[in-house]
Amino acid sequence: MNYTEEQTRKLVEMYKAKPSMLTVEDLAIAYGKSPKSIIGKLSREGVYERAIYKNKSGELPVTKAEIVSNIAENLGLEIEHLNGLEKAPKSTLKELEAATGAQQDQEGEDHA
Repeated sequence: MNYTEEQTRKLVEMYKAKPSMLTVEDLAIAYGKSPKSIIGKLSREGVYERAIYKNKSGELPVTKAEIVSNIAENLGLEIEHLNGLEKAPKSTLKELEAATGAQQDQEGEDHA
């Protein structure tokens, strides 16, 4: 079953007022549709905002390869010189990234 113009207008209005999965679920119940149907309609209307994945600590996920790349950049090295480093625990890589980034920042401040 398709959505009427009035239903579409109300769906968009309600979702824009509070864009969340809870709103999608409430709309699905109110209109007797599945959440996927509501998401599909909102997507076609150009208003659906996909949830951004965050890790357990609430941060955007970063891969080990990205962290190793940052470490290489902080040290002024080609990433090939750090082969195998991505196998280290992520917490260790983050500490190393912070330490190498902090050294760069301190050096920049000393020369300023």
